[in-house]
Amino acid sequence: MRAGAYRSGIVMADTKLQSCATNLKGVILDMCGVLYDSGAGDGVAIPGSVEAVRKLKASDLTLRFCTNETQASRKKFVAKLQRLGFDISVGEVFSPAPAAVAVLRERGLRPHLLVCDGVLPEFDGVETSDPNCVVIGDAAEKFSYANLNEAFRVLIGLEKPTLFSLGKGKYYKETDGLSLDVGVYMKALEYACDVEAEVIGKPSAAFFRSVLNDMALQPHEVMMIGDDLVNDIGGAQQCGMKGVQVRTGKYRPSDQSHPTVTADGTADDLARAVDVILSCRRRP
Repeated sequence: MRAGAYRSGIVMADTKLQSCATNLKGVILDMCGVLYDSGAGDGVAIPGSVEAVRKLKASDLTLRFCTNETQASRKKFVAKLQRLGFDISVGEVFSPAPAAVAVLRERGLRPHLLVCDGVLPEFDGVETSDPNCVVIGDAAEKFSYANLNEAFRVLIGLEKPTLFSLGKGKYYKETDGLSLDVGVYMKALEYACDVEAEVIGKPSAAFFRSVLNDMALQPHEVMMIGDDLVNDIGGAQQCGMKGVQVRTGKYRPSDQSHPTVTADGTADDLARAVDVILSCRRRP
């Protein structure tokens, strides 16, 4: 691409971002692929993202973090991000496991859990004997044939099979490449048991509404920034929010020609998105 065309593309992208910032009062950030890439140890912060979060917190915008992370409890997950340098607290983070616990208690359900050991503390106090539903999360190495078959047998043995999935992503970005996400295994159980999973987490409208309620803001006042075009951007747009996609994490060039979802704005990374948004807001 010629330099002039490249600069023109940047200007167009920035203009769309500036338009998204009109009447903006709050920002919701995806985490994996936007703030950091997961991987060995704590993973690695995406360049500029730590400072970008600091700038948002120093602004007059309300900030929340929204993740489909289900390999660790929120407490452990936040501690990892703090070690990476992020200014973040547990109360600012919305993840599927606590939302699932609320649903289970409301309906009096006893789950069979196919999740990582790291997220089990979120389910403390939830009755799991004689299960009458299945909850599946990003179980990583625990997605063995034996474990999936056990979940299948619980579901197929129920008169009314109930399957909850903590997200429905196809894959996510780790430091060594892309990795399969929970949605792939959710689809296997749906197919085998002729059941449709109830998704708790992005792109669920109820999940996004819980974040908006906590922010005490209306959808049109809030922007979602994520790397997942369908679950982050599409889910937010379905709730009436603006959706901005960053070209980090799981972003693929093919996202720009997706048949059903088009981002309201794009940016090379979170740092660029935040700089454009805040510079627009500082103008008289």
